[in-house]
Amino acid sequence: MATTVGVEEEYLLVDAATGLPAAREDKVRVTAGLQPFVTAGEVQSELLQAQVEAATPVCAELGEVGGHLLRLRHALAGAAEAHGCRLVASGTPPSHQETPPVTDSARYRAMQQQAPQLVAEQLVCGMHVHVAVPSRRMGVEVLNRIRAWLPTLTAMSANSPLWKGHDTGFASWRTVIFDRWPVSGIPPHFADVEDYDLRVQRLLSTRVISDTGQLYWQARLSERYPTVEIRCMDVQLRASDAVMLAGLVRALVETSMWEAAAGVRVTRCAPEMIRTAMWQAARHGLSGDLIDAQGHRRRAEDVVGRLLDHVNSALKAAGDLREVTAVVHRLLREGTGADQQRRALRTGGLDAVNDLLAFTDVGGSPEKRPTVFPPAKGDAPLQTFGGATA
Repeated sequence: MATTVGVEEEYLLVDAATGLPAAREDKVRVTAGLQPFVTAGEVQSELLQAQVEAATPVCAELGEVGGHLLRLRHALAGAAEAHGCRLVASGTPPSHQETPPVTDSARYRAMQQQAPQLVAEQLVCGMHVHVAVPSRRMGVEVLNRIRAWLPTLTAMSANSPLWKGHDTGFASWRTVIFDRWPVSGIPPHFADVEDYDLRVQRLLSTRVISDTGQLYWQARLSERYPTVEIRCMDVQLRASDAVMLAGLVRALVETSMWEAAAGVRVTRCAPEMIRTAMWQAARHGLSGDLIDAQGHRRRAEDVVGRLLDHVNSALKAAGDLREVTAVVHRLLREGTGADQQRRALRTGGLDAVNDLLAFTDVGGSPEKRPTVFPPAKGDAPLQTFGGATA
């Protein structure tokens, strides 16, 4: 049986008329939560009032992940429409002027006081994948083994090329913005779980970060669930791409656990090399060369192919090989969300970008929306992997 997985997605709310970020999260969240097919805890606040987060239940199969993502996306899109705005699945807003207010919580207010300009620029939305691990010790083994593959996942998920109405030149500008927090980027190599815990305690003792939620590494151990949490990806335009990435992440975690159990040595990556690989991934997405897990510059499609080869056995064991590889091939053929946004910008300006974002798996008129999948049946609320991420 495949390891369980859960997905969190962060979305933007933009005004339906202007396309600018709209601070209506509280109204949208409440309205979405009143729908009978949305359960408690699945829709949550985020740092800024123009953002909202959705979290799937724990899933055993990718089909469940896709059904829940579509259900939650359309619940939120309908609620947004009721309040004069659109739900947008983009890592950054195509255009904005003023920063929306911070969500009213003591934690978020403290963050704003500590780093006002950073908070003002946190109009960014990611996708986080939780994969179950049998122990925190195994979780650290996984973190050490997936580090070198995180830039490839970032490149494949790139969906944030625009900022304040212009092309940043980066496929994932969200990655650049988020990398400015004190504890961010690719996590270091850890000797063992004791080393992980010691480093975290030392960071907390500085009082520069207030809690483990501010460990903004692109992969980390979850403090709330028995999972590793991979956080290096932009939110996806299409739910099918999000499902594909969830499948790849799960296969990567399972491959890492198999290697650890077999005593396969971890391939160490120099910090400067892996940081360079992440910068290159954020800069180009899949439209340029990438730096592979061994530190070699290669064509993007070759690096993606190496990732597929690396996790092939795990994908087969989970029954995900055909579904994941089909979507990966489409991604290589049609481009990332960043590529699609840029094509829309070239052909129709920001209006075309806003239309693209509004009509891709999240909004548009009811007849254009795909079928909504109901949550699993049962009297008890579904457990989710959700939680504040900023």
